[in-house]
Amino acid sequence: MKIFIEKSDISGITQAPPSKSYTIRGLMCAALVRGRSELMQPLNSDDTGAAFKVLNRIGVGIHVDNDCWQIVGDNFHAPSEDLYCGDSATTLRLMTAISSLVPGECRLTAGSTLRKRPIKPLVDALRQWGVEVFSQGETAPVVIKGGRVKGGLTELPGNISSQYVSALLLLGPLAEDRAIVRLTTALESIPYVLMTVECLKAFGIQIKYTDDLREFQIFPQSYKPARYKVEGDWSSASYLLGLGALAGEIEVRNLNSQSLQGDKAVVDLLRDMGASIQISADSIKVKKSKLKAIRRDLNGCIDLLPTAGVLAALAKGTSEFSGIGRARLKESDRIAAVKEGLERVGINVVEDPDRLKITGGKIRTAMIDSMSDHRIAMAFSLLGAAVGGLTIEDAECVSKTYPEYWSTLRCLGGKIREQ
Repeated sequence: MKIFIEKSDISGITQAPPSKSYTIRGLMCAALVRGRSELMQPLNSDDTGAAFKVLNRIGVGIHVDNDCWQIVGDNFHAPSEDLYCGDSATTLRLMTAISSLVPGECRLTAGSTLRKRPIKPLVDALRQWGVEVFSQGETAPVVIKGGRVKGGLTELPGNISSQYVSALLLLGPLAEDRAIVRLTTALESIPYVLMTVECLKAFGIQIKYTDDLREFQIFPQSYKPARYKVEGDWSSASYLLGLGALAGEIEVRNLNSQSLQGDKAVVDLLRDMGASIQISADSIKVKKSKLKAIRRDLNGCIDLLPTAGVLAALAKGTSEFSGIGRARLKESDRIAAVKEGLERVGINVVEDPDRLKITGGKIRTAMIDSMSDHRIAMAFSLLGAAVGGLTIEDAECVSKTYPEYWSTLRCLGGKIREQ
């Protein structure tokens, strides 16, 4: 599907969708509970649907009742077919660990994009805990023969994916002995690991860790039933807030101002670029503003790169974004995708392995290849609404995390049509 966007006058009040990251973490924790838990206001998307389906196939009971998923866990059985994780990296990596507890054999497969992303560091770490797990090469599929998880010390790098660490933290409490996770390099995407620790606490699990988050100690524990409410998603909200800054005035509700989500940094990013922002306990209001260039390390909020890139395209001066090397390992090479898209609309971009320099300027009409990456598609819609004349290819990819995005944009005054 192609979406054509004309210059739009954006205005209105909308809700941020539920957090994808917290929805999947909540599902996985509830699956490890002996008893019934409730997940309140979860996100319904491609990624969360993948987690829902694979858990159901190993015996987790999930009943949907309006905005509540009732989950009965700890009744695992070997699946009768492969566990297809789609293109949800969180699902694949957390399920690689959880499958260690399933009697019999689990084979985890993935979509075409996710099959390009690494899994071997997690496989190696699980083997150090005595898990029988195999992968051919660096990527999925992964085969796990469930049974014994001994615990003890495991070591892995912290600079490839925080999801490896989160997967081990989920599994560690159910190991036979005390489990220790030690990182051989500094941890990147720290907020996502802290989100996992927070979710685990809601289900009765305590994690001890050093101040520098280089070592985690997990004693044997049991997961407790919980009624877990999913907060709004700051990553998805970044596109809505960016729309307000570029094309009108928006109030976005269902946002926790005290959230651990790293992409909450979009507020500081917009403010430092000169956007007019009003903050309340659970909502953010942004008005169209003249933006200025900024220099920012995005290491802790890597998913903001596409949003930051398109904001910089309409800011005065040259912006510089660093700490972005891991963005090459997402649904697309997002550094290359942002550069290509901005160059198509006439913006000068300088690319380094871990850095982008973007000089704001006049935008021309163009066709944007989303690379089937939801964050690229949504980010470039901001330019379309601000100046008009942009067509976005493979626009349906937003269903990965925000299925209602295009309808929400239309309700806010976005002039869009399918081609």
